[in-house]
Amino acid sequence: MLSETISRLITPAVEAMGFDLVRVQLSGSQRPTLQVMAEPRDGRPMSVEDCAELSRAISAVLDVDDPIAGAYSLEVSSPGIDRPLVRPSDFKRFQGEMAKVEMTMPFDGRRRFKGTIAAVTDDGLTLDCEGQAVDLPIAAIHKAKLVLTDALIASYLKGSKQPEITAEG
Repeated sequence: MLSETISRLITPAVEAMGFDLVRVQLSGSQRPTLQVMAEPRDGRPMSVEDCAELSRAISAVLDVDDPIAGAYSLEVSSPGIDRPLVRPSDFKRFQGEMAKVEMTMPFDGRRRFKGTIAAVTDDGLTLDCEGQAVDLPIAAIHKAKLVLTDALIASYLKGSKQPEITAEG
C-alpha cells in the first residue's frame, strides 16, 4: 500500500525531529492529498512552526524518493481532539476515554463499536459498551478514533491535550 511505503520513507526524518508519526493517508485521484499526522514526542503542544518544519522535511524526503506519481498536496497536522487511534500506545494513552471503533470484519455480529477504552494490551483492547465488555483484537481494527465528549474537551482546556494545528505544504 502506498501510504505504508510513504510512512516507511518519512518516519526516520519525522522521528529525528522529535516527533511520532501518527498516521499517513493518501486520498483523492485528480490531485491527491497526502495527509501526515504527527505529534511531539515530549508531549508539548504542536505549533504551526512545527507543522511547517515537518512539511519541509517530509517534502525533501519525498522529492528524493518520489513515491507519488504526479502532483499532490501535502498537509501536515497534529491529530486533534477527536484524534485517530492507530497504535497500541494510542489506546493505552487514552484509556478511560470514549472511542468509536470500526472492525475489518464483524465481531459479535457487528463491525462498529462505541465505548470507553477499559483495558489495553499490545494486541487487544476491551471497550465498555454500555456496561458490556467487548474484547477486540487491535490487528483487526479498520479505524478508530476518540469521541468528542465534555470530559475530553475539559482535558484539552486544562492543557493536558492539545487541539489540532495544520500547515499545508
